Amino acid sequence: MTSHSLTFHAIVVGGGLVGKTAALALVQSGLRVALIAPRAAGLPPGAAFDSRIYALSSSSQTLLERLCVWQALDRSRLGPVLDMRVFGDAFAELHFSAFQASVPQLAWIAESTLIEQSLDAALRFQPSLSWFESRAQGMTVDDDAAYVALSSSETLQADLIVGADGAHSWVHAQMGAKVDRRDYRQTGVVANFKAEKAHGETAYQWFRDTEIIALLPLRDDRVSLVWSARTEHADELLALDPAQLAAQVEVATQNLLGTLECVTPAQGFPLALQTMDKLIAPRVALVGDAAHLIHPLAGQGMNLGLRDVAALADVIANKEGFRDLGDSILLRRYERARREDIQKLMVATDGLQRLFAVPGTVARAVRNVGMALIGAQPLVKRWLVSAALG
Repeated sequence: MTSHSLTFHAIVVGGGLVGKTAALALVQSGLRVALIAPRAAGLPPGAAFDSRIYALSSSSQTLLERLCVWQALDRSRLGPVLDMRVFGDAFAELHFSAFQASVPQLAWIAESTLIEQSLDAALRFQPSLSWFESRAQGMTVDDDAAYVALSSSETLQADLIVGADGAHSWVHAQMGAKVDRRDYRQTGVVANFKAEKAHGETAYQWFRDTEIIALLPLRDDRVSLVWSARTEHADELLALDPAQLAAQVEVATQNLLGTLECVTPAQGFPLALQTMDKLIAPRVALVGDAAHLIHPLAGQGMNLGLRDVAALADVIANKEGFRDLGDSILLRRYERARREDIQKLMVATDGLQRLFAVPGTVARAVRNVGMALIGAQPLVKRWLVSAALG
């Protein structure tokens, strides 16, 4: 396009956990990579914990271990999930156990900032990575290469552009992807608490009055709240002071962990289902929330995005020597590798959200009977655990 273009094998647009993991995976495979993203802001001054947490599956752990990121995490801030208890509207309860599933843990609970700082440290030591904090403002693709123009007046050239820039992705807008978005009319309210009673490395989830409440175990008897609330109710929760919010959570969780003390400010984010008609375009591939957005009730959104990264990295690692990274054959392999996993998880999370969003006595009875039947079927429970582990 221009003799002044900076040339790379791949350009990653987006600096969240998925984007940084994608950049690291590609550069560690021997490629020259450009990352277009702002630097991480870190925790607010005086904050000891991050309100944003993720439940990382075994597949995510495996990928981060492969990239030597997992080994660098502060293990004192990682919380294993050894058990999970799910409560229905009334009498129904499901119990999932790592011991019964013959796995070390069901998941790891980690703060977003903890993972991001380790990724940043790893990226700083990659000589083949160039980090651009300027904004991407133009994208063109031809038969030979793809180009991204930056607000700093630089132009980057590469064989492949990876869009990892979130649900409102600039990349998927440039590639002309058709976006189908359905607002759940819910807001996810997140905050961390210190609990009076030990959580025993157990994750708890309640389905209550069309809303979903989860308490996830952190270190030192702290727990992380994810309350998928109707938007008007979420606004009320976010307006409470820390003590009032803690009191509301105690009531909603039936005081299972005793008195709670709020230790991080509450934050809210809108919940939606979002799908794309395609994950790829000429010399472009989407990963993470840029490719799909699901309800957080199963805690699998980040894991799904990291499986995108692993699949894309594997396709590139196994490519024929005569193909470049933007070859349409390679990109179709990536799309085929991801479609089934994405579709299954979208159907499962959306179906559960719809089921528990239906009000009324009959719907409540059907849900509780269904949960009881699942709880009585060890093979079904084992399959559910296996799916959650990725």
